[in-house]
Amino acid sequence: MSSTTSARPGRGSRGGRAAKDDGPRAKFSQLLPYLLEHKKVLGVVIVLSLLAAGASLAQPLLVQEVVKKVQEGDALGNLVWVLVALVVLSALLNGFQHYLLQRTGTSVVLSARRQLVQRILRLPISEFDTRRTGDLVSRVGSDTTLLYAVITQGLVDALGGAVLFVGALIAMLIIDPVLLGLTVAVIAVSIVTVVLLSGRIRVVSRKQQEKVGDLAASVERAISAIRTVRASNATEREIVKIEEDAKGAWAMGIQVAKISALVVPIAGIALQVSLLVVLGVGGFRVASGAIEIASLVAFILFLFMMIMPLGQAFGALNSVNQALGALGRIQEIIALPNENTFDPTLADAAAPDIATDAAITFENVEFSYPEGAKKDEIAKAVAEVVSTSPVALPAEPHDLTVLHGVSFSAERGKRTALVGPSGAGKSTILALIERFYDPSAGAVRLGGIDVRAIDRETLRSQIGYVEQDAPVLAGTIRENLLLGAPEATDEQCIEVLRSVNLMEVLERNELGLGAAVGEDGVMLSGGERQRLAIARTLLAAPPILLLDESTSSLDGLNEQMLREAIDAVAENRTLIVIAHRLSTVVDSDQIVVLDHGRVVGVGTHSELVVSTPLYKELAKHQLLV
Repeated sequence: MSSTTSARPGRGSRGGRAAKDDGPRAKFSQLLPYLLEHKKVLGVVIVLSLLAAGASLAQPLLVQEVVKKVQEGDALGNLVWVLVALVVLSALLNGFQHYLLQRTGTSVVLSARRQLVQRILRLPISEFDTRRTGDLVSRVGSDTTLLYAVITQGLVDALGGAVLFVGALIAMLIIDPVLLGLTVAVIAVSIVTVVLLSGRIRVVSRKQQEKVGDLAASVERAISAIRTVRASNATEREIVKIEEDAKGAWAMGIQVAKISALVVPIAGIALQVSLLVVLGVGGFRVASGAIEIASLVAFILFLFMMIMPLGQAFGALNSVNQALGALGRIQEIIALPNENTFDPTLADAAAPDIATDAAITFENVEFSYPEGAKKDEIAKAVAEVVSTSPVALPAEPHDLTVLHGVSFSAERGKRTALVGPSGAGKSTILALIERFYDPSAGAVRLGGIDVRAIDRETLRSQIGYVEQDAPVLAGTIRENLLLGAPEATDEQCIEVLRSVNLMEVLERNELGLGAAVGEDGVMLSGGERQRLAIARTLLAAPPILLLDESTSSLDGLNEQMLREAIDAVAENRTLIVIAHRLSTVVDSDQIVVLDHGRVVGVGTHSELVVSTPLYKELAKHQLLV
């Protein structure tokens, strides 16, 4: 079976778990922690907003006095200068407030991304097996960006607008209650309409973000396998698939636009209708002597001031609902549990001294992958062996029990090789040692202690693991080597590269250890990537070495050099290898033969050739399975 970390059916494919349209929606209370994290700055913004609102509310009153003085022929004095000063002050306050809001909005996005990234990178391996990589990336990028609009276009600005709205309302009540009553009646209709539409905006916005996640997953899927896509002449087919997801995102965006198109103009319509009512009725009341022309002018100015924050409130409601739709997707990931460090029921067990008790023991271990995890991979393995399998296989691949009562021991200072047909459960055994998963039954012990009683970080710090596909991270050669040994010197890095015959890679680039390897190590050959991954593990020199078919891509010369390097570093260490070639097996201290998740033989090469028919057959074909 393939490596548990490299073969992910859900990664960038449609086989993984997709977010559902009826997924959890965030509540406004879940948004508050992101805002309260910046409460000091937001407090300053609120004060500035209130000051700006006060300066704005004073302006119509001054205009009313100016009109009265002009009508009466009195001198204006300093009224005009005071009015100009208020206008300038209001502009300055709003400008500084805008800067603080932009800065806070960016900080809120940063906080959300930090929290989301920290949770994603600590999720159990099973979550990565069942979720699409592109969708997770979309949540970090696209979804968190929507939180920015809440700050810059919404809540705090709306708070100052609320003060402006209430202040204008009170002033208009004092000036003319009749005109105010007519104005409020028009505005109430618009408010009811917006409230009815706001819930729909949140639902559609979440669906839009999910479609964007689907699009990101499809793009990531195609790009990560671009060479295979080109070689298979599948470029056009992949383009069609991606365009389908792009159209899905576009369709949801159109729905959001349609609803927003109803919300946004409502404030403008309310202003226009209110203004027409005020001008018509107000003109009549001025003509009848019920109010003065100066009061009507002031009332109209206050009307504009009341409608403006109403538009802000509508915009804030729109932004908040879109953000809550995205926040629901963010919270869905944050609510997932971290990878448990150890089993609390075993926490009282003493931690083993790995330096002296590095023996690994499997005791009647059974294991089934969680529903959905590795489904495609397991189905493929089932298809390969179903015709010859003596095991009754279940109807659904994800219910397949991969290991059945596996028992064996790997002693410290010895080399144990795992051999068997594809799908036999070899890589799963390494995954259980690494605690990417825990057994469904039985126990995996290290120095006699159940590994579930050992903190995962402590356990993994003692294990060097080379996966089957030898992943290389984008970056430099040095960065790849230091991944498991951050304190290693350049001299140590060069020495380990020499031991795996990678000096040529250093010499062909003047940057040496600083040479870039490209995305997924694309600048290196398959064998070079594999040797670099092995060099990374050898540099760390942990007490336990797990090698998953680590020489499968190498020629005879490089395989021999790697075997010598591994033998040198493996002295007095526990070494478990998944064998790909007979040459890797014959000199092992112990060989464990697996078939369909069961141990069918344990011994040396000479013993198994006689005692185990399956091993004899594998050896006959040089173990190339």
